[in-house]
Amino acid sequence: MTEIASPLVGTVIRLADVDDVVQSGDPVVVIESMKMEHAVPAVEAIVVTALHVSVGDMVAVGDVLATAEPSTEAPSEESSVQSAARPAFDEVMERHALGHDDARPEAVAKRRARGRRTARENIADLIDDGSFVEFGPLAIAAQRRRREIEELITRTPADGLVGGVATVNADLFGSENTGCVVASYDYMVLAGTQGMTNHRKKDRLFELAERKQLPVILYTEGGGGRPGDTDMPGVSWLDCLAFALFGKLAGTVPLIGVNAGYCFAGNAALLGTCDVVIATADSNIGMAGPAMIEGGGLGTVAPTDIGPIETHTANGVVDIAVADEAEATDVAKRILSMTQGATADWVTPDPEAAREAIPVNRKQVYDMHDAIAAIVDVDSLVELRPQWNPGLITAFARVEGRACGIIANNPIHLSGAIDHGAATKSAEFMELCERWQIPILFVCDTPGFMVGPESDAEGLPRSAGALFRIGANLTVPFGTVITRKGYGLGAQAMAGGGFKEPFFTVSWPTGEFGPMGLEGAVQLGFSRELAEAAEGPERDAVYDSLVDAMYEHGKAANVASHFEIDDAIDPADTRRWISRLLLH
Repeated sequence: MTEIASPLVGTVIRLADVDDVVQSGDPVVVIESMKMEHAVPAVEAIVVTALHVSVGDMVAVGDVLATAEPSTEAPSEESSVQSAARPAFDEVMERHALGHDDARPEAVAKRRARGRRTARENIADLIDDGSFVEFGPLAIAAQRRRREIEELITRTPADGLVGGVATVNADLFGSENTGCVVASYDYMVLAGTQGMTNHRKKDRLFELAERKQLPVILYTEGGGGRPGDTDMPGVSWLDCLAFALFGKLAGTVPLIGVNAGYCFAGNAALLGTCDVVIATADSNIGMAGPAMIEGGGLGTVAPTDIGPIETHTANGVVDIAVADEAEATDVAKRILSMTQGATADWVTPDPEAAREAIPVNRKQVYDMHDAIAAIVDVDSLVELRPQWNPGLITAFARVEGRACGIIANNPIHLSGAIDHGAATKSAEFMELCERWQIPILFVCDTPGFMVGPESDAEGLPRSAGALFRIGANLTVPFGTVITRKGYGLGAQAMAGGGFKEPFFTVSWPTGEFGPMGLEGAVQLGFSRELAEAAEGPERDAVYDSLVDAMYEHGKAANVASHFEIDDAIDPADTRRWISRLLLH
């Protein structure tokens, strides 16, 4: 005989009858305590032989409720406990389903007609399969005062912002190093505008990114602030947190913005806050859309006339222009990978390519991209802002699988001289590499800073100074390779302030050095000798001989012999120097 005792204090509300067979796990008695029902189950199949309490009785811990003996009947194949209907569960599942793309065929069809993907498709392509944990998928627009709840549920899922945490590139770097906050405005919901709940979701995600030090990838297509929300107090809503929270993330975690289509007002502000901006060919990016422009008395403007891609690649707003969202997503993954670690596989370029990159004729221009490609891993180069201030090349690349930033003079433009735009571009990229803690390789071929009244009028004295101010305070390792010209203050700026500042300063055999360009130095320093020679062939011969002598004096091998640089090297050996840099 088995006694069944009460495990708690409470009131009996249900109990089995005498001679009932109770299967293992099914309740013998149900006791209500603190408004909750507690079942006292059978630990094996039993037959109730006696009851010692009735419905409504108060019981204490240890009180005997019933006695029983083991059942000899075969257990039923069907449980005596019937599954209860779960309407709350069903509602949640249905609400989640209503937010998915297959529940919005008409809206998806419009995206297809425009050649675009949905927010969820972009995120699915970006992240590792099965890694996405979404925050706020059941959120709806704050418009309960003006629209029926059913309409808001079906037409404003997630309040137009799909966001959460996931891993990106875990196949390359492991799940522990690849956590990321990912978010995308959903243009199928109120044109991707920023509503109240939408903003609160961003606040939540941005705060999480700060706490957990997670990078953020944000898809920004949308029309800016939403005037139609009604379920909120206040007037201007200028005390929202998202913009300050996102701005504070800069310098603590990588911020990568991706845009396709229209991106206006608040959406554009967030895009512009990102460290790296990737945009498709059909992007239109502006701090106001057509309605706001017209409302400000500035005329009627078509949305396609606002900030087209050609404008923003030329002015530096867009770092990388791509064809479509698929390419944009792939590039975003490549850029993020630069902050996630070293890759195990890489392809070494042909060493002869570096040896042949610089022409024998020291006055013949060449494409610096070819020289860079000859020293970094094959297909690893990702250039930023190629159309903006083309006198300087800024890019990410890898050497033996490790990431580095590249800052290189472009001899095709102004012979590689550093003008105001190039200085600005270099300074901003140094700051980016410092924020992301990525080592820097300077590839130097410059006659120095651009000179003349026009250059100074652009603000070069200030931007030139920024190179020394930022370079002298870099905490990331950096090195300098001189491919040809290394003259004056410009060359020092390409070395963090001086040739002894980098982890290494080496030159290819084609390198030539001096406090200023050879031709200018001859004209200034030897003006008397030139004046004494007869104008014409005699003076030209004197000039050529002086230039040749200065070249011999300033050539890489001689400068290395004075230990003003660390070595003059075989260009094919450059990768070995860079690999040492990237290990420190």
